[in-house]
Amino acid sequence: MSDTTLRVLIVDDEEPARALLREYLASVPGVEVLAECGNGFEAVKAVAELAPDLLLLDIQMPKLDGFEVVELLERDFPVIFVTAHDEHALHAFEVHAVDYLLKPVSAERLDAALARARERLGRGEPAPKLAELAESARSGGAVERILVRDGAEVRVIPVAAVDFVEARDDAVAIHVGSTVHLKAQRLAALAARLDPQRFVRVHRSYVLNVERLRSLELYAKDSRIAILADGRKLPVSRAGYQRLRELL
Repeated sequence: MSDTTLRVLIVDDEEPARALLREYLASVPGVEVLAECGNGFEAVKAVAELAPDLLLLDIQMPKLDGFEVVELLERDFPVIFVTAHDEHALHAFEVHAVDYLLKPVSAERLDAALARARERLGRGEPAPKLAELAESARSGGAVERILVRDGAEVRVIPVAAVDFVEARDDAVAIHVGSTVHLKAQRLAALAARLDPQRFVRVHRSYVLNVERLRSLELYAKDSRIAILADGRKLPVSRAGYQRLRELL
């Protein structure tokens, strides 16, 4: 961050809400509004291209909500959530937001939030791991789609299209037919968000969509291989075999 300028990105699907924030920020010394975004996809792209110091981020938006935007950010930095729904307050602080502003936002409340952001940046506090924390802040229930960052773009993968997921260090490889999508997330975290009636962790490194399973073959004592409908093969651990038996 510049010593004198706080570079801000405004993200809200409602133009009047963006206009109000823009008006307030115009009167605050040392603040530059880099851009405004009307949806989460625009926000992810703008963050990648503009590298702001601070995000003013609505939570309830079409296409991508605020927590999904945070999940997709490759760089961790201060976020001030701005929303009309106060039931999200706890979630906002669970992801270590700088502050939480309830609409309609007052100029005084925004000033206080900006001061907190400057203080955090000035102290050089380690940024929270927003992707992991945003995931933990979500409400329960299995996801129906997986979001993957591809440069400045976002790919939306329906979970029904996923054949299996493979662990690769601190990332996962999501296999959809012959296409592989890489996502910066641990396998255990993603597996916890998938429908347990459809996806089974058959091995420490693999989660299988059981709808793709054609057969199980024994190739050594207590060692099995899952044969997929397209002929691909995945190792199945003893614990994974037990999970499959319980489900099938």
